[in-house]
Amino acid sequence: MTTNPARRLTLGALVQGSGGHIAGWRHPDARPDGQLDFAFHADLARTLERGRFDALFVADVVALWGHQLDSLSRTGRAEHFEPLTLLAALSLVTEHIGLAATATTTYNHPYHIARKFASLDHLSGGRAGWNVVTSVVPLEAANFGYDHHLEHELRYRRADEFVQVVKALWDSFDDRAVVRDKAAGRYYDPAGLHTPHHRGEHFAVRGPLNISRPPQGHPVVFQAGSSDTGKEFAARHGEVLFTTQHELGAAQAFYADIKARAAAQGRDPAHVLVWPGLSPLVASTETEARRRLAELQDLIHDDVARRLVQDNIGDLDLTGHPVDGPLPDIPETNRSKSRRDLLLKLAHDGKLTIRQLARRFAAGSAIAGTPEQIADHIETWFRAYAADGFNISFPYLPGPAEDFVDQVVPLLQRRGLLRTEYEGTTLRENLGLPRPAARDRHLQETGR
Repeated sequence: MTTNPARRLTLGALVQGSGGHIAGWRHPDARPDGQLDFAFHADLARTLERGRFDALFVADVVALWGHQLDSLSRTGRAEHFEPLTLLAALSLVTEHIGLAATATTTYNHPYHIARKFASLDHLSGGRAGWNVVTSVVPLEAANFGYDHHLEHELRYRRADEFVQVVKALWDSFDDRAVVRDKAAGRYYDPAGLHTPHHRGEHFAVRGPLNISRPPQGHPVVFQAGSSDTGKEFAARHGEVLFTTQHELGAAQAFYADIKARAAAQGRDPAHVLVWPGLSPLVASTETEARRRLAELQDLIHDDVARRLVQDNIGDLDLTGHPVDGPLPDIPETNRSKSRRDLLLKLAHDGKLTIRQLARRFAAGSAIAGTPEQIADHIETWFRAYAADGFNISFPYLPGPAEDFVDQVVPLLQRRGLLRTEYEGTTLRENLGLPRPAARDRHLQETGR
């Protein structure tokens, strides 16, 4: 299929100190202390910027990243930086790469989030991105005074209102309202300040925000929902969409569905970028790459295998089930429905054991091969309209990231898919996304 000449591959990197694979921290070449080592993060960010990545992304949950301490104690997920603190620091050691982070709409308030991401956008010169999530980990609820996790549909209704309020707060000041005119004694033009006066189902927020409009107008909105509710939410608000498709046909169907939903919302589908996950492991031969992946998979402890399945599929306890036995019947759950459905499909279609299912989930979107094979995979999916780019998670760090930048990126550049220099100064410019105009003043002040 011929591509639109204006279309260009975009790339993001999911940054985790010990790598994206759940056993990555155990790899002999991994840095198990990297999670809280700023110098390590700074070097990695500069490596990704050298590879002309559009953005680095820091995922987050506001709880321990796992339900059972027996398995958590065997992973590198027991500690991690608060993302915006880390990204603010990284903004000082990078110049071009976008800085995106997760922040939940279920256990935050719109004013907090609007202010933090506006601040990051100013600090970084227009490179901030917000990954909007509704929280997938029920354990988060107890950290905020709730006995139960909010129901799936309610979380999305809250998120929809949340994003609208945040955007209204980002538009509190007109672009040129802050004049700082010493001679006239006028810091800002009162006519350019708008107070949202929002009152809705979930929030009452007077406003305005106490910082001028972000350099990008709005920081770029990332989103990862794949359920029907999540895809409708993404079609209304998302600008870069993470997805977990593993097969080309399914990825093409998801891509077409999202673009159609965006068009139905009156948006330009070209301004909604779809990024499937990709976990590349580069070696000089395919045999060597597959051997390295198998070695990494062998590092998954049995306790971790059980909990990896349990934490992603439903509210059940697999403690008494042998890891080399079948998956038991799974009850309905209030967790991510798309993730649960993906795992059940893998288990039933492939008749996988708990261990095999854990390995499939741990491997995720792993591609083990030569630089040419990985570049071919990226190009095939891009040209087949299965992806506008990829959210790349390196199985362990820093080696696989350096290999990708040094060996795969030059191939993508020679094929005319990836930039050789950054086009603009902001994340929006580099992604090819328009800068939102300030909201109409009447809509601002009526709160609609």
